[in-house]
Amino acid sequence: MLTESERERYSRQILLFGEDGQERLKSSKVFIAGAGGLGCPVAAYLAAAGVGNLIIADCDSVDRTNLNRQILHHEQDIGRPKVFSAGEKLRSMNPDILVELHAVTISDTNASTLVSGCDLVVDALDTFTDRYAINRAAIKNRIPYIHGAVSGFDGHMATIIPGETACLECMVPEAPPPSVFPVVGTTPGIIGVLQANEVI
Repeated sequence: MLTESERERYSRQILLFGEDGQERLKSSKVFIAGAGGLGCPVAAYLAAAGVGNLIIADCDSVDRTNLNRQILHHEQDIGRPKVFSAGEKLRSMNPDILVELHAVTISDTNASTLVSGCDLVVDALDTFTDRYAINRAAIKNRIPYIHGAVSGFDGHMATIIPGETACLECMVPEAPPPSVFPVVGTTPGIIGVLQANEVI
């Protein structure tokens, strides 16, 4: 059930999909793989929308080179694990949600455990090794999976529904070689917001 404070906070959304819809968001559990350029806008907009349970995993620490696009991390966060920096901002934005943080490298060993029990999985990663691990875990657990990627001014996203659509490895069977790619902050912002909208 929504509290009076939540009814007020989400009043403009409730006009769109009613209290039942808002309660569904509140009871939802979303796994976000990555707290970087894509993960930051995804997490921020899902927290603001009232998705009640966010689980975020990322193994990296904040670097100054992240600050042009990773909007949940600030100058004072340099050197901190990204998940803790992001979690702090998300809890400040919306104290009514639960945020679970995992400062881990996502792999085939832990991916299935990380996504277990989630309603949706969001791929906000930048390496295909990790993406494939999350893709396999989502397929195994039959959880819809929202993939996103960016480079420069370009980006794309795809919604993968186990048993209905092609999976990420079906669409990209060979991982491109790892590289440092150019990126302007607005591109992951746009793709991340589209991913968050798809989750909602």
